[in-house]
Amino acid sequence: MKPLILAGALALAAQAAAASEDIADQYPQSELYSKPVEVIPHVFSAIGATAPPTYENSGHNNNLSFIVTDEGVVVVNGGASARLAKALHDEIKKVTDQPVKLVINENGQGHAMLGNSYWVDQGVDILAHVDAIEAFTSDADFILQGMEGYNRDKAEGTRIVTPNLSFEDEYDLTLGGVEIKVLHLGPAHDPGDTQVWLPQWGFMIAGDIAFHERMPPIFEGTCTSCWIETWETKLEPLNPTYVIPGHGHPTNLAQVRRYTHDYLVDLRTKIGEHIENGGDLAGAYYVDQERWRNLDTFEELATKNAGRVFEEMEWE
Repeated sequence: MKPLILAGALALAAQAAAASEDIADQYPQSELYSKPVEVIPHVFSAIGATAPPTYENSGHNNNLSFIVTDEGVVVVNGGASARLAKALHDEIKKVTDQPVKLVINENGQGHAMLGNSYWVDQGVDILAHVDAIEAFTSDADFILQGMEGYNRDKAEGTRIVTPNLSFEDEYDLTLGGVEIKVLHLGPAHDPGDTQVWLPQWGFMIAGDIAFHERMPPIFEGTCTSCWIETWETKLEPLNPTYVIPGHGHPTNLAQVRRYTHDYLVDLRTKIGEHIENGGDLAGAYYVDQERWRNLDTFEELATKNAGRVFEEMEWE
């Protein structure tokens, strides 16, 4: 691994377009929001919009990554639709003649799993954590309908397909001499959050345990104290040199720590002080989050996140 090459690739990715929900489609000739970039040698990622899913971005608002080896390709995330999955596959074919051997879904959300129908039709195995499969299966009809609502004609050909392979703690494979560890480090953003760790390169495709350039959404039922503990006790010891987060451009551990772990710690501190002072839910929505206003989706998420952390912490 050559640090100068890696740093250069990251710089080029950042210069191509800083992440912003106001930036128009960066790759209009494709269903993808942006063209895949080679982040380090042999690892590519098509960086999604930092906005919510829309017709304009085709639901490509997460990162769709792939690892190229001499014996095949591993894809991380099925994509938000069959058409989006095909668009990613078209880009893979421009890079290599090697077949896609495995698709890994980073969680049970639509933009990770709805494209599975395309990959299954190509004869590709699909892997996800057992909790992610359960979460997707229980809400699959609702998730599909939501995608059809914003994506309209672009939803054509998408159907519900659950992964045919599952794991609980770790799934290891070696392909073309590349050691790939598929991990579930613990509770984080969403049930079954999955990290893809490439130890020989010090590289992690982190999924939604890590956010960059946009505010992390806190869902109903998300355990933010668990997320912080998983980060501190499981992710930090791996100490990846470079990280592809679930959302936002590839970067380093310090940057995703700042915009994920530090954000969660700060919000929990503010909400804790609010509770200690006798504050209620209505007041919790307005705790000071100005430090994070520069993040995309701040307007959509800041008050919602505060309310959900209050509901979590008032029972702690």
